Amino acid sequence: MLDEHRSGRLTAWGNALLAGFAAPDDAAHRITGRDAVHRVTGLPGEAGPVGLTLALGRLRALGATGLRLALPVPGHPLGLSGPPEFNARAMEAEEAVIAVGAGLGLVPEIREAGPEGDVHTEVEWHCLPVRDTPPADTPTLSEAERELAEALREATEVLTRLDVAGSGPVARAALEAYRARAERNREVLAPGYPPRAARVLELAQRVGALIAIAYEPGDREGREHGAAVSASQIAARAAALRPVERTARRARVAAYNAIVEERERRRD
Repeated sequence: MLDEHRSGRLTAWGNALLAGFAAPDDAAHRITGRDAVHRVTGLPGEAGPVGLTLALGRLRALGATGLRLALPVPGHPLGLSGPPEFNARAMEAEEAVIAVGAGLGLVPEIREAGPEGDVHTEVEWHCLPVRDTPPADTPTLSEAERELAEALREATEVLTRLDVAGSGPVARAALEAYRARAERNREVLAPGYPPRAARVLELAQRVGALIAIAYEPGDREGREHGAAVSASQIAARAAALRPVERTARRARVAAYNAIVEERERRRD
């Protein structure tokens, strides 16, 4: 959970573009990030794959007024509203973007290409119909902030109790990587988002960093478990942190969707 989802970048910068806070080419550049290229397939009115700039313009022409993030996992269809075909794709990818007002959703398919040492990442966004109904289990910003404060306390207590509170080199490296990235990427959202959304997302990232430490590769390779060295103890750790992970995902969705939620509140 240390790395942000590509669907988060598309949601944030797509919303900034639709709200008039970002230029099309700048938004496309920010969404692409360090990937080689992003393409969109299945877009109504387009016979084949198109680039992000054209795709975002087409979505606006099709009636999109904003973008919502979905971060579903098995047993928790967070942000989804159907139909089953879209839900299944989104569940497999564990992320998706809903174009509000256009009845369309986008699911990324990530491919790596190139020789060893020169591998680049390509992303294909599959555009599919979605239901124009309220998404599943999405909290407000205030709800997410309140839940996160409690989740952060719970995560710290669980890690301390299981003796995995950053005691080994892998855990410390994971935490330092998070801190360095947070310092490097202070603009965690895009222009137009309320400050509270950035605060909630940053807190969700902190919780995610703690969870990543608990799930660091030692659990799979027999290194660096702290006191939790048995299979039953590792399972207990996962069970204890599962609700915390769920809360962090809900908060990420609330933060990325804040600009849409704020506009809908004003309209009501």
